[in-house]
Amino acid sequence: MTMQPANLGRLYLVPAPLDFGCDELAPLDEVMPAGTLRVAARIQHWVCENAKTSRGYLKRINEIYPLTCALQALSITELPREVHKKGDHQGEFDAKHLLGPALAGHDMGLVSEAGMPAVADPGASVVKAAHDLGLQVVPLVGPVSLLLALASSGLNGQNFAFVGYLPTDATDRIKRLRELESLALKTGQTQQQS
Repeated sequence: MTMQPANLGRLYLVPAPLDFGCDELAPLDEVMPAGTLRVAARIQHWVCENAKTSRGYLKRINEIYPLTCALQALSITELPREVHKKGDHQGEFDAKHLLGPALAGHDMGLVSEAGMPAVADPGASVVKAAHDLGLQVVPLVGPVSLLLALASSGLNGQNFAFVGYLPTDATDRIKRLRELESLALKTGQTQQQS
């Protein structure tokens, strides 16, 4: 593990509960580890997909562990729409400018709509930028929808591939699904998509 200079902040990957968009929210202290919530409560600078839902999540955290400062005083920066809608699979988005607070010595959080940021989710460009800038990236414990889906599927968990998002065009999507089905039948490998 490489040590980073003391004057730099860290980028924490803050998982979120998997109840985003549900009518009923799970009790946060039953689905998220206390350590993850405590760290999130002290972070004042955030990068996210959607500021409104991130504020909602932070409000839920505040009910269990008081935030370091008022919710309105937090710095919450959204990823550009094209990144969080289409992903950043080829690294074409340079997110270094989003990490200014960490370069100034402040810890930052990256949060997604549900589950672990940057895994089957936008945010990989932020993590890459943090590494490029020499920032320590600290993943916190919490749900990862990809692995929870695999574990509960009854499919092969010893040999699997995550193949990302399917094409949005119907013809391309059907073609890709047929390719994945053929591969799964030939190899026994579980194929997961977003």
